Amino acid sequence: MQPAADATVFIVDDDAGVRDALAWLLRSRRLLSSAFDGAEPFVAMLQGGFRPAQPCCLLLDVRMPGMSGLALFDLLLERGLVQPMPVIFLTGHADVPTAVDMVKRGAFDFCEKPFSDNALVDRIEEALKRSAEVLAAQRQKGALLHRLEELTERERDVMRLVAKGLPNKLIADQLAISVRTVEVHRSRVFDKMEVKSAVELANLLRDW
Repeated sequence: MQPAADATVFIVDDDAGVRDALAWLLRSRRLLSSAFDGAEPFVAMLQGGFRPAQPCCLLLDVRMPGMSGLALFDLLLERGLVQPMPVIFLTGHADVPTAVDMVKRGAFDFCEKPFSDNALVDRIEEALKRSAEVLAAQRQKGALLHRLEELTERERDVMRLVAKGLPNKLIADQLAISVRTVEVHRSRVFDKMEVKSAVELANLLRDW
């Protein structure tokens, strides 16, 4: 799977040589990049309201003057950004145990310097694919929330029972309304939730 044309690889590293080499490598693979010379400028972007809307990932140096890569990673965890923006740590040999620990805490991977260009790009493409999947799931959840908000309280009552597989007669009995009223609410629920059957509705709400 090729990354989306608008996917972006963020680079946070205080070494200008590393930033330039990574930017060149990514350009050679037709990947967009945006480089930062430390964690602080990247945090400033986040504080400006940045939220991932397109697939992206972060190449993050472990050791930097000022705010470390580990501290930035902790901030990303707190803000719930590690899933939509997977983090690949760039690490020296001495930092490998630390990088492994970060992977256990949610980082996507780590790459030891000096890194293999092909191996790194392969992991970047996997990270961008993961980002795309997470963002798609978030959009789907947002759309579901919007549809649920459109339902009346009674329609929600009917929806829950329809999703459990109850027939109209039992739903009517449980809610103390007529079967015809159930049918009307059921039809409106299907329209608003954009489904055509109780099974489809149940599948839509399965992880809700």
